[in-house]
Amino acid sequence: NEGEDDHDEADDDHSTAAHVEPPDEFASLKNEFAEDHEAIEAGEETYNTLCATCHGGEGKGDGPGAAELDPKPADLSDSAMMSDLSDGYLFWRVTKGGAMEPFNSAMPAWESGLTEEQRWQVITFIRSLSGSQGNMEETHTEEGQTDNGHDE
Repeated sequence: NEGEDDHDEADDDHSTAAHVEPPDEFASLKNEFAEDHEAIEAGEETYNTLCATCHGGEGKGDGPGAAELDPKPADLSDSAMMSDLSDGYLFWRVTKGGAMEPFNSAMPAWESGLTEEQRWQVITFIRSLSGSQGNMEETHTEEGQTDNGHDE
């Protein structure tokens, strides 16, 4: 199946990087905005402006800017991968970007471009793409109950 072959290649590109432990300063960080609908909406706006060009509108790593990139952007909609990644790891990657070993990617560092709150909002939105809350207990995000944060 073509999708399976693509997934295998993606695993090869990200297998080492996906399992790297974040530095101590990031390792124990927790997202206090997890599942907050206003944070999801704010994060979606930031994501669509700054991230979707490479990661794609649905987070699949297939945005128009991804074609020339090596390694390809991560598939943020991959629930298995996202469940494996801690909040601290994601905050580290958004904050410091990818221009370091073992990633060596074109992902920019958002440490100075986004506030800490904006980075957490983007992470909250990214988690909604896969239905994953990371290393936290599963909640009501199954089967589309969180509809892009528009539940009221």
